[in-house]
Amino acid sequence: MTPEAMADSLVRYEFAFPDGHRWSHQVNLAEGEQGPCSQALPDWVRLGFQQCSHCPLDARQVACCPFARALAQPVEVLAHSPSYEEVNVTVFWRGREIRQHTTLQRALGSLLGVLGAACGCPHTRLLKAMAWFHWPFSTSTETLYRALGTYLLGQHLRLQRGLTADWSMAGLRDIYRNLRLVNLGMAGRLRAAAEEDSSLNGLVLLDLLAADTLYSLDSYDGELDEYFADFFEEE
Repeated sequence: MTPEAMADSLVRYEFAFPDGHRWSHQVNLAEGEQGPCSQALPDWVRLGFQQCSHCPLDARQVACCPFARALAQPVEVLAHSPSYEEVNVTVFWRGREIRQHTTLQRALGSLLGVLGAACGCPHTRLLKAMAWFHWPFSTSTETLYRALGTYLLGQHLRLQRGLTADWSMAGLRDIYRNLRLVNLGMAGRLRAAAEEDSSLNGLVLLDLLAADTLYSLDSYDGELDEYFADFFEEE
């Protein structure tokens, strides 16, 4: 990977709190799945601790839940802060700085989204293509657009390689149904870990976005039609 591509693989979130302290967390999308599970990690990170009901991993072979392991450091640092606390967040990504004054809940929801996509969880791995074009603090409509666009482009690229393509997007619905179950599982783990509700509420916000996207996929009601009006004209 070239130095330019390596730089484009790093997403850094920097939090500035009202009391003056700062905390930053970096996600490297090029690293792939994480290494061995350290004994120093908390018990709630272990795969067998409230393991998701649909998890395909075997706790006898995999020590840590990939998503929980990715959350361990943010939870340790931020679990003492309430979700409604206002923070200034700067996201450094692809040579840009994206700044937002928002609640810790919303900021964490944005960070957890890219952490989940990059962590190596079998149910989030197809979201990693979206993470390479991460858009911090995206709305439900923006998330729907990115999810549809990413999935359909993925199907086009599959077709170019002689593989079958899912133009009905049934697979995308399955991805988001599984993602909702993952979010519920992570919330159960965090209830056992967080002294305050900031990390948990970040996951709740993330799940609401997943629920909105799944609802739009199952019962599309023209949310994006106005942006594609030119496509509907007869040539």
